[in-house]
Amino acid sequence: MAESPVEPEETLAEVLARFEYELPEEQIELLDAYRRELWAWNEKMNLTRHTTLEKFVTRDVGDSLELANLLDEGERVLDVGSGGGVPGVILAIARPDLKVSLCESVAKKAQALDQMVTTLGLNVKVYPARAEDLLEATTFDTLVARAVAPMRKLLYWLAPRWDAFDRLLLIKGRNWVAERGEARHHGLLKPLELRKAAEYVTRGADAVSVILKIEPKQDD
Repeated sequence: MAESPVEPEETLAEVLARFEYELPEEQIELLDAYRRELWAWNEKMNLTRHTTLEKFVTRDVGDSLELANLLDEGERVLDVGSGGGVPGVILAIARPDLKVSLCESVAKKAQALDQMVTTLGLNVKVYPARAEDLLEATTFDTLVARAVAPMRKLLYWLAPRWDAFDRLLLIKGRNWVAERGEARHHGLLKPLELRKAAEYVTRGADAVSVILKIEPKQDD
């Protein structure tokens, strides 16, 4: 059963300000519209566990803005396993210069995403497909992912498709070192270079997150 949202006592603008996130007013309005759409769809299917404004800001917006800092202007970005649209939809709102696409293999979730971005008026393409299938015919600069699968599984799925994108940015929690070890054990990192692109503490909590940059090794 999807979790019911808690009726906000503060506005989104107030919660963003409380956690010291500064965004233009029009972006805050779009984020709030997205949040309402996401929570409404969450009553019908399980799209998010973050059904308070504080969690939406500190987890979803916070992670997405950290990721946005690592993307170059105009990049073609694919959100792999987008689910309810994080981080892809928030990236499209916070960085309208990006060419953001969402990939979601569960058909009903992809339909919900498509209706959400249409309602919000965002120029975001939604692909109802698995990323590894989509990448057979479509190319991107950067793939991004959060809470999709363990690193080992994700790298296994993407292993044949590195000619279709330049790098993968993964948002991971404190277990990322163990996930890296598992991926190495299975030989999945041998042709790749993994670096920690960012490390940050979730605002309002003591949880440490990282953004990992994974890309093919360059020939010497």
